[in-house]
Amino acid sequence: MEGAEAALVCPGMDVVAFCKQSRVLVVAGKGGVGKTTTCAALARAGAQAGLDVLVIELEGRRGLPAAFSSDDRLHYTETVLAASGEALDGAFSGGQVGAGSRSGAVKARWITPDDALLEYLGEHGLQRISKRLVSSGALDVVSTAVPGIKDILVLGKVKQLERAAAADLIIVDAPATGHAFTFLSSARGLLDAVRAGPVRSQAAEVTELLTDPARCRVLLVTLPEEMPINEAVESANRLEHDLGMSLAAVVVNGVYPELDWLDLDPTVLAATAGMVLEPGEAEALREAARFRLARQQLQSSEMARLAEQLPLPQLPLPALFATDVGVAELQRLASALALGIETLVVQ
Repeated sequence: MEGAEAALVCPGMDVVAFCKQSRVLVVAGKGGVGKTTTCAALARAGAQAGLDVLVIELEGRRGLPAAFSSDDRLHYTETVLAASGEALDGAFSGGQVGAGSRSGAVKARWITPDDALLEYLGEHGLQRISKRLVSSGALDVVSTAVPGIKDILVLGKVKQLERAAAADLIIVDAPATGHAFTFLSSARGLLDAVRAGPVRSQAAEVTELLTDPARCRVLLVTLPEEMPINEAVESANRLEHDLGMSLAAVVVNGVYPELDWLDLDPTVLAATAGMVLEPGEAEALREAARFRLARQQLQSSEMARLAEQLPLPQLPLPALFATDVGVAELQRLASALALGIETLVVQ
């Protein structure tokens, strides 16, 4: 895989160093693999390492603020999900985090093409026509005539935030894989379709951002299962080879903790604990243990295949067995992510 060596990180890397490889980190993956949860966990980990983090949401979902125990919807303007200056408890073992350290802030924005266009027109002295243009549906007409124009409005805003150093780390919660590739390739498409003018200039500047590893990288998210891993490998190749983007690592979400006692007899374990199993319980426990063992073996095999086909650092996140991700679950994921970063080795 060409360019993979540039994406590999060295042993001993801490959270700050990982997050500062580029100011923009695009989080991408198949729908349902936990992209938004990964964004929240990375934002939490970065903030606890002392960084100010801005998360860019593109679809206005409630999952991100809910993970920070907020009932608010995101808006085009910044929403503070976690304030800066909170004392930390030294939960992260390495890097620059320890007892007495101070956290950075976590903020979020929901960037839509209409809002980005309104702001752009307002900044260029066209306030009087900007709202009329959007409310009339003219943007939809233009987007049909010039495919990719909506995406370039959003990416142009991301580029502006990156240039303005709006945060130490800007995390973009990208659409699901198929849409993400269309979204990220919009700038290249417009470079071919538009020969001059502000749209072409914007497309050129966005392309420069996306293809500069010092400014932007992609963090892939997958599950330890066959189909998500197949899609992650395919996406990595397309993003790197077709779009020229750099890959930071791959997060493997929903990993079952390894249990080494699954082959033991439950009746013996119960007796050791001073318990007596009811009729049928022993077989139910054996069946559950067989399922868990098969799951462990499957995920181990799939993660090994992922490492073989995609030579990137793997950052495992544990399966939470929870219906929702709240503050406690988010902290567990952030700590696991930080530990994974601190123990990365070159593969």
